[in-house]
Amino acid sequence: MQQQGSKSGSEMEVTWEDQQNINTFSRLNNRFHDLDDEIKSAKEKCENLEDAGNELILADEEMVRFQIGEVFAHVPRDDVETKIEEMKEATCKSLEKLEEEKKSIVTQMAALKKVLYAKFKDSINLEED
Repeated sequence: MQQQGSKSGSEMEVTWEDQQNINTFSRLNNRFHDLDDEIKSAKEKCENLEDAGNELILADEEMVRFQIGEVFAHVPRDDVETKIEEMKEATCKSLEKLEEEKKSIVTQMAALKKVLYAKFKDSINLEED
């Protein structure tokens, strides 16, 4: 699509492909911020599960209270230890996947920045304030 009228030095044609790159960058940036929140939450959950496991080691009771949904049930300590380890392992695997996705997004965003800044130079700002 051509712009009509006289062009000043700062006006630049934005092609369909350029717009797609800008939209993709925006979606990746939004996902990047979502991932930051999810990673923070997963790290906190890992730490809490680690703390719970450590507290359980110190407990001298055979039956411990374990929260299932919104209620607490008395469960054998060995079963709770196993469940906490399973939960911790699942959370840590999830955290690794989130961090890998974040790394991939950072790489994709860097490539798009290079393309967009090469064309638009100072006419576009892709940096966060």
